[in-house]
Amino acid sequence: MTDNDELTRKRASAARTFDVRRVIGGLFTAYGVIITLVGIFDGADEIAKAEGVRINLWMGLAMLALGLFFLTWQWLRPAETPEAPEQ
Repeated sequence: MTDNDELTRKRASAARTFDVRRVIGGLFTAYGVIITLVGIFDGADEIAKAEGVRINLWMGLAMLALGLFFLTWQWLRPAETPEAPEQ
């Protein structure tokens, strides 16, 4: 493997690591799972405060869907490697 190939591989890895879609997707997915679980186990008092709507469950599912969307988007269309500057 040449030095140029190694440098290109490192740049591609860095571009994927610092892709903001990975961070946003991971956070929304993690929080979505937590809020969904809270919504599943909501008591009658919490549901009554929201006028009969299981808001934690619905918002948790929405956050989970958004997080999975970002992660799928990042997986299907990975970040492009920036071009090396001409020397």
